[in-house]
Amino acid sequence: MTQEYKFMGMNMERVSSLYGLFLILWGLIVSSISNSDSFTSYIPSIFGVFILIFALLAIVISSKKKLFMHIVVTFGLIIFIGGLDIIRNFSNLFDNFWADLSKLMMMITGLFFTYLCIKSFIHARKQRTN
Repeated sequence: MTQEYKFMGMNMERVSSLYGLFLILWGLIVSSISNSDSFTSYIPSIFGVFILIFALLAIVISSKKKLFMHIVVTFGLIIFIGGLDIIRNFSNLFDNFWADLSKLMMMITGLFFTYLCIKSFIHARKQRTN
């Protein structure tokens, strides 16, 4: 009997779905609060939509779960790398408060999410070899 990797009692498909929803809401709320008409303020939401879609596909089409979850972790890594852009403006950190806060959020959550996905993949590989 194989056991799925769980984080806070949830499998990675559920964690990914919640992370996608979080990113969608973050982009919408920050764009609204900051009165931003910039397309870039919706970047977290756009990535969140992709993560949510592929996480839900992993749930619905379980035979392709491995493929969809690899796509999900790729988006997580892209989010982390995009968040690293905050380093470029380190001398003027938070001059553009909401943009820099979003980059910081993307860097931290993208790294943590990617870490969880990798732990999940390692766990799955160990389960297959046992």
